Amino acid sequence: MSASPIHLGSNPVHPPQGKVGGETVSLLGEPFYCIRHYDQMPPFFMSIVSSSDQWMFLASTGGLSAGRINPESALFPYETDDKIAEGADHTGPLAIILAGRNGRTLLWEPFSRHSPGVYRVERNLYKNAIGDKIVFEEINRDLGLAYRYAWRSSDRFGFVHTAWLRNDNLDRTPLSLLAGVQNLLPYGATTALQSHMSNLLDAYKRAELDPETGLGLFTLSSILTDLAEPSEALGATTAWQVGLENSRHLLSPLQVEAFRRGAAVTPERDVRGRRGAYLLHADLDLPGGAEQTWSIVLEVNQDHGRVASLRNLLTRECAPGLAARLEEDIARCSADLTAIVAAADGLQVSGDALGARHHFANVLFNTMRGGIFAENYRVRRDDLADFLRMRSRPVLEQQQAFLHGLPDPIDVGELLERAAAAGSPDLERLCYEYLPLTFSRRHGDPSRPWNRFSINVRKPDGSRKLDYQGNWRDIFQNWEALALSYPEFVESMIARFLNATTCDGYNPYRVTRDGIEWETADPDAPWANIGYWSDHQVIYLEKLLELSERFHPGRLRSLLDRRIFSCANVPYRIKAYSDLLG
Repeated sequence: MSASPIHLGSNPVHPPQGKVGGETVSLLGEPFYCIRHYDQMPPFFMSIVSSSDQWMFLASTGGLSAGRINPESALFPYETDDKIAEGADHTGPLAIILAGRNGRTLLWEPFSRHSPGVYRVERNLYKNAIGDKIVFEEINRDLGLAYRYAWRSSDRFGFVHTAWLRNDNLDRTPLSLLAGVQNLLPYGATTALQSHMSNLLDAYKRAELDPETGLGLFTLSSILTDLAEPSEALGATTAWQVGLENSRHLLSPLQVEAFRRGAAVTPERDVRGRRGAYLLHADLDLPGGAEQTWSIVLEVNQDHGRVASLRNLLTRECAPGLAARLEEDIARCSADLTAIVAAADGLQVSGDALGARHHFANVLFNTMRGGIFAENYRVRRDDLADFLRMRSRPVLEQQQAFLHGLPDPIDVGELLERAAAAGSPDLERLCYEYLPLTFSRRHGDPSRPWNRFSINVRKPDGSRKLDYQGNWRDIFQNWEALALSYPEFVESMIARFLNATTCDGYNPYRVTRDGIEWETADPDAPWANIGYWSDHQVIYLEKLLELSERFHPGRLRSLLDRRIFSCANVPYRIKAYSDLLG
């Protein structure tokens, strides 16, 4: 066959134009790194961070998973990274545009992998310097249109999907738009249900629309169970939009194909037994050079009170005011994230801007593993009492007078001095182990699904929760760097290391604020282990010892003969050496 141009029907297929390249640009009022023509690269995986308990993992194909706290509170299905990358067609953002041009209606699906090369397009990917915003862009040279969408986070409102549609032509262009998100999970859709009972889970799904506010509710008709007992699903995932006036709503993907064919679509108010979607249908008449923007806001784990408050807000707030409040909270969350990294010395100003951003990212991910001290060296009495209650109720009961006599807050150095003077080795040991950290989570993501992360930054009443957790290596690797910013806690890190180590020099798999965790033995599971490791302990401990001697010469020597350290208990029977030889 001759090397003639390829056609799709009567349309020539255009080969990709341009070369992959990177540069720093200004976008949305801040610096972003742009990868131009990113679609010519193999698919790659990214994480979008936040200053709260929001998490997001997404592929360069547009497929994603997101949620709050852990995978059990997911907005989109939590799957392995390969499935997330392959699922862009049915999970996450969707945009279909019908453009009127010279008496014809032209179909354009930005970022679609179907019918490639029909238009001459340029695709660019932008991620901001602090890592909490991502922007996808497709420019259609043939139609003179550009479509861009972003993912951002708002701790108050939820996950913000903002889109921009721009007319680069000189003339007015009539457009029909269907855009939004697909495969939204309702409250109660656990990872076990997603993995093993997805068809039954779909059957229990329900999507409802409040026609007055455009608020979408995604729920389960009941929590799935085989027990003969009531099991109400009393929570919801919510979706609402601001910016696209006079739009109609679809709550499922059932009519997407009809829209592609140019058929009329009917607004949906109540859909059952289908995967949820929040899609906006609008007819636009964009003047040349004009741009239309809108935002869809998504949130998980909403109870009746929160839904009622949200509906009241949407009822009384005008669209410009609501959009402004949304942008203000997005900016506040970015400032909070910057402050977290700044507290661990992650901000640099130098002639190497890219190097400074690389340092910021390194410190950010280090902090996400090991945590950050909530109030520098200040300790809150109530949180110390909560720690003692979890770790040793007898010590808590015996030391009530000690706790009541503490200033609130108290400097950690003064706390340790008072604990030493109290004459209780157990109290002093626990005060040394106490580390008021926050923002920490295990090193888990869809490329490491065996690590189940949980971002515990709030108590049930909404107040701040201090917590840390991590695999042994992650915790002590990251604390080594953190100790450079907070050297007054280095001896506490050493105490935590020693007290989580067995008497024969081994360590458990996980270290948490509440204690240590051993694996559950399962001889039939090839991935199970007992977590009885000798995990590069010497070098981790050595680095912490060096830091202590560097910042506090001689302090460790004064603790060597004190009975304030312990060994980790092993919940397994270990064979005697003679049995191992046999």
